[in-house]
Amino acid sequence: MSLEYALINDTSWQSQTEWQTSDTPFMSFAFWQALTDTGAIGEQAGWLPIFILVHRVDDEAEDAALQPVAVMPVFIKGHHRGEFVFDHAWAEAYARYGVDYYPRLVTSAPYTPITGQRVWLAKGETLNEDILRTAIAGIDDIAQQVGASSWHGLFVTPELASNATTSMPTEIDVELAIAAQESGVESAVIELPIFERQGCQFLWQNKDLLNDSKPFADFDAFLMTLKAKKRKTIRAERRKVAEQGISCQRKCGDAISDADWKAFYHCYAMTYAVRGQQPYLTIDFFMALAASMPEHIMLAQALDASGEIIASSLFLYDRPDSDNVDGDKADVDNNATLYGRYWGALGEYDSLHFELCYYQGIEFAIEQGLMSFDPGTQGEHKLVRGFIPTTTHSIHRIYDPRFVPAIGDFCARDRMHMAQYRQQAFEALPFNADNMPEFDGSDS
Repeated sequence: MSLEYALINDTSWQSQTEWQTSDTPFMSFAFWQALTDTGAIGEQAGWLPIFILVHRVDDEAEDAALQPVAVMPVFIKGHHRGEFVFDHAWAEAYARYGVDYYPRLVTSAPYTPITGQRVWLAKGETLNEDILRTAIAGIDDIAQQVGASSWHGLFVTPELASNATTSMPTEIDVELAIAAQESGVESAVIELPIFERQGCQFLWQNKDLLNDSKPFADFDAFLMTLKAKKRKTIRAERRKVAEQGISCQRKCGDAISDADWKAFYHCYAMTYAVRGQQPYLTIDFFMALAASMPEHIMLAQALDASGEIIASSLFLYDRPDSDNVDGDKADVDNNATLYGRYWGALGEYDSLHFELCYYQGIEFAIEQGLMSFDPGTQGEHKLVRGFIPTTTHSIHRIYDPRFVPAIGDFCARDRMHMAQYRQQAFEALPFNADNMPEFDGSDS
């Protein structure tokens, strides 16, 4: 048996076998269908998808049917929008040398800075080096066909990052690689390295170290793990929201009405309007999510004294195993996470962003027995509210050998810088000594 790949422009592969459940809602078929149907991905959006289908072939059979094993999405892009891992400096370096950096290839969950699998696997399959190398061969094929400068795998799992970087050489003979490419030797492409970059995001963990690492009983139990000054600050922020005559509520799934969605989108669009930009996503996209995956959606709303919605924050979440959630909060599902994704407000309100995007999320995660809460990218302001610095990973393949050494050196130095940043961020955590988590100094 051997592995081969095929390049497919549509989602017909989804019906060819039974696929494993995705590790986050953002790699579910429903989420991607909503992106496609509403034009968020496609040629007009500058996210032109090609799917690399890896299949198993029986070399000894004459007419054996192909057995689908895995699929990796690849986008042909002429811009960087909606990615959250920035390579603008690389594009500028290419421009200085008069070389085209576009198009470039990207594998990601579009508009979604959430770590997760980037390969759909058939039932019974495990991502291994053979599957990964076959997928990379497909990526290289696309790159040659469209003249792409590079490929970027964004917010990949640490396992995928490790497998991808170790399965390729760490160095190249630049002169030999240039000569091979100029002579048209196709095998030279596969010898190019894959570089890893690392970032830092802040995740909240539903783990009470003061109580044998059990999940928190309620929000106050979480607050008791923080230093007294930080507890006081958070309580003061929540009081400020109430003192402005603002109340908050949460709705899930089918309980979210069309009017709620319209109010949310008005708030969401305002976050772009204040910067003179148009939203990436349309109201139709969110309505499509509401119709196809309501069981993964939670909407937090802020209402003024007259009952008008003045701010909204939309979350997606994994459905926890009901057997793991009971009235005593005795356990949490180790795969269940809350994801804070889209926020907006109609005006400036003291501390409302913290309340609607963080504290409402923490309360919901505790109530639902979710293991963790990923509020999105950026922000030391999350750190001081109990969100723990966590490593993110991206992987990069550069097809012009002349740029490989410099970009490889940049990635290595960047990893060192980010490791130092995570250490400093960890030391600034607001937990008291008894509830301070252990720092994982490893790259993963």
